[in-house]
Amino acid sequence: MITLEKRTQASRVWIYATPVLAVALTMLVGGVLFYSIGKDPVATIRAIFFDPLFSEFAWYYRPQLLVKGAPLVLIAIGLSFGFRAGVWNIGAEGQYIIGAICGAGVALALYPLETRWIFPLMVLAGALGGWAWAMIPGVLRVRFGTNEILVSLMLVYVAEQLLASMALGLMRNPEGMGFPGSRNLSQYPSAANLEIWSGSGVHWGVIAALIAVIFAYITLTRHLFGFQVKLAGQSPRAAAFSGVNPNRLILICMGIAGALAGLAGLFEVAGPAGQVSIDFNVGYGFTAIIVAFLGRLHPIGILLAGGVMALTYIGGEIAQSQLGLPGAAIQLLQGMLLFFLLAVDVLTHYRVRFARKGIV
Repeated sequence: MITLEKRTQASRVWIYATPVLAVALTMLVGGVLFYSIGKDPVATIRAIFFDPLFSEFAWYYRPQLLVKGAPLVLIAIGLSFGFRAGVWNIGAEGQYIIGAICGAGVALALYPLETRWIFPLMVLAGALGGWAWAMIPGVLRVRFGTNEILVSLMLVYVAEQLLASMALGLMRNPEGMGFPGSRNLSQYPSAANLEIWSGSGVHWGVIAALIAVIFAYITLTRHLFGFQVKLAGQSPRAAAFSGVNPNRLILICMGIAGALAGLAGLFEVAGPAGQVSIDFNVGYGFTAIIVAFLGRLHPIGILLAGGVMALTYIGGEIAQSQLGLPGAAIQLLQGMLLFFLLAVDVLTHYRVRFARKGIV
């Protein structure tokens, strides 16, 4: 008989081993999945996890890892504050979209003006847009006790409809011959988020993600606010007795997550995506939840997890183009990663005990 025995304290070994084991299990079960749909499992796993780094075309793929990983890290860092404090913001995808709309709106409103202040204004608008969208579930939670999970998630669908409306209406390119989508911001010098060093993949979104990692690490490990976040997540009653204001903590955590998600949206719409379009959002806000937990809600872990998840995006594109792998299989692989992470994480807090049936 197999039983689970609760540990007196979380196992430090399993805390660090869980993400590695989850990735290994994902690769193993993913290989079985690929074999079941008629694909060579070894070739497919190699294409997804190894070719972007070690193939003959790695010189091209490696910069793309930074492009894909930056928004994931930026959003996941913001989410980690709330998740640590027990504030469950599931609507980062909507905040990402609104940040992109607000930032692009500044550029399109000032087009074709050329000045160095346009991009900083776009950054500010993107952050404020994401922050304001996150404040809706935050304020409703504080004022009326609503569930921030449901409200933030439903607002994603509102943001998607608003995105479609902008792409088809107010922000549609007047010179686009009626096609949906805004002007191409990457061709508007004052609004373009281009590579800082040609061929490196490093743009201002990558720099912002690294700054966010450093900021989060210092805040969570060296600042009183970081201690309050940790205490609120581990013991809300103890946090209340120590003088932590739970409502203020909720609003701050939601605000940080929304602002960083909005920044991610702005950097994406001004750079890699280039325009506001109906299909602008590609699920970064939801994938960042996986990144946050895969990184154990730790800034350095999130940075590494963002790289792993970026591998699945770039490697997935390689597998689709070279091996004919369905795109849905990549999404399933990413979902497996979160599933195995949560499943194996049980071992962090419980020991597995084997005993003969009937023996106490």
